[in-house]
This record gives sequence, C-alpha cells and structure tokens, in this order.
Amino acid sequence: MTSPVTSSNRGASNLGSLNVSVIVPIYNGSQDVDDLGNCLLAQTFPATQVEFLLVDNNSQDDTLSRLRRWAERASHQGFGVQILSETDIQSSYAARNRGIHAAQGEILVFTDADCRPQPDWLTHILKPFEDPDVGLVAGEVAALPGNNWLEQYSDRLDVLSQKHTLAHSFCPYAQTANLAIRARAFNGVGLFRPYLTTGGDADICWRLQREGGWQIRFAEQAIVRHRHRRTLAELRSQWRRYGKSNKYLYELYDVPLMRSVSGSEIRYRLARWLLKELPIASYRILTGKDSLIALIETPIGLRCQIARAAGQKEAQLPPEARQIEPLANSESSPSALGTSSSES
Repeated sequence: MTSPVTSSNRGASNLGSLNVSVIVPIYNGSQDVDDLGNCLLAQTFPATQVEFLLVDNNSQDDTLSRLRRWAERASHQGFGVQILSETDIQSSYAARNRGIHAAQGEILVFTDADCRPQPDWLTHILKPFEDPDVGLVAGEVAALPGNNWLEQYSDRLDVLSQKHTLAHSFCPYAQTANLAIRARAFNGVGLFRPYLTTGGDADICWRLQREGGWQIRFAEQAIVRHRHRRTLAELRSQWRRYGKSNKYLYELYDVPLMRSVSGSEIRYRLARWLLKELPIASYRILTGKDSLIALIETPIGLRCQIARAAGQKEAQLPPEARQIEPLANSESSPSALGTSSSES
C-alpha cells in the first residue's frame, strides 16, 4: 500500500509545529453548512493551529450567505476561516485548487460538504505525517445512520470505506472526502486537474506516489461520516459516476476497464437469486441470523453494476480534463470573497 520514496528527509516530522488547512468545496450545499460547520468547530485539534477554507463553487442557492454567517460565528470562537469562491470552472477539483492556493498550512486536509468529521478527526489524520516520507494520509469514511433499505444495502457492503480504494490493483488512492496531503508534495507534480469531474482523487494520489515518490498511509481512526444514497435514482447516479471515473482513469493511465455485464449473466443471476438465494436468505432472517436487506441484495447489486457499466460506456474524457493546474503563488489566484478572521 506504499510507494518507494526518493528522499528520506523531505517533510516536517515535529507534529506539534504543524499548521493545518482544512479545505472543503461546496456547491448548493446550504442544507449542509450548519452541520458541517459544527463538526469542524468541534475538533479537538488546537484551534490556533488550524484554518478552515470553504470554497463556494458557484452555488445557486443560499450557500454563500450561510457560509458567511457561519464564518462570523467561527471567528468569534477563535478559528481562522476563509470563505473563497471558484466561479470560472464548475468542478470540485477546481474549487479544491482554489483552496490550495490560499492555504497557509503545511498539511492540507480535504473533506466534502456532506461529510461529518468526528471530533478527533484531525488529531488522528495528522499522526502519520510524523514520518517525513509520508505525503498522503487517508482517513476512513463511515456511514451516517440510515434506515431505509438502500442505505442498509450500501452499509452492508461498506461502500464508502477507503479500504476499497487503498486496495486498488494499479496503485492505492484515497477519496477526497477524507484525505490529507503534505503541501510541499504538490511541488513538481501540480494540483488537481481542474476540469476533471470525477476520478481526480485517484489521479492526484497516483501522481504524488508515482511521480513524487511520496508514501501513503491509512489512518483508520480518522473518521468522517457520510450519507448513503436514499433513492434508486441517487444510487444509480452514484454508480454511473463510478463508471465514468473508471473510463477517465483508463484514458489517463490505461488501467483496466470494468467488465461489462451481459444480458445472459443478468438473467442467470436473477434466476439464481429467485431459486436459491431468496429461500436461504428467508431462512436466515426467520432464525435471526440476517437482516431483511439480504432479500434484495442481489437485484440492487445488479442495478449498481449495470449503472456503472453504463457510465463507463458513455464517458469520454474531455481534452481540457488532461490539464494539470500548476502550483502558483496565492497572489496570482482570484481574491477571496472575504475572511472571518481577517479581510482579504
């Protein structure tokens, strides 16, 4: 799960001296601002050593006004906060780049607006950086409590866990929902591909390891919680996006594509489900050995596979998505909309 390192003394190893920048891209996330903000302010990591950079990605709701109100409250509690804007490119990776340009920390920690970092999240995700050869750290992504069958299905398969991406056969990577990167690791490698709409987390992790020679670690106790999809439409959209990511990474790195699901295979698996799996699942449920979700695990799984295959088939990497944004001085990037701790 690690890559060889070309230098053995490239990063700071004194954790107590680290300054940390937390970067969160937000698009139409007004319903998430308060809960996310409460989780950020509840961190046990010292407030004097962390800044929060929340980047509005051209939201069409009242996200920006809510961010400004939250930032004012956070500043009164002694936190450094910047509310930034990325309106030129509609992409979470472009928004993250905007945050990177403005960040002051030695360690940049990424999460998403619909995630809920646990109180000791920062404390745990920073520990592996005591090793100067570590450039990336993945925290774990766990599920928020959910009650409907689709949420239970995703929870049963541990869909969100970083363990899946860290075991990628080509090269380990972490989802940006819970990822920390040493700021200096971007030197010579560049930032996120700003026009990429999915797969950018794998791309940046692979470049940092394969081109930069940095090691990646897993901080399993550094947990953020995330909502599972509640409707079939949301679940289908999630898996179509996974398929698009597969195709983009294939075009960028020539990694193998996911195998398509044939009509005959679908019919066989559904018949097997009806004739064999359903009776077994019913018995296990009646005897208290399994949950009701076991009854529909196969058809839901097939639906996800079909959606992923469709996304992979439809996707075509736009030419501009090959662009890598260089690491530049923050003075050359657009100015912030405002900060709660100091105006810029």
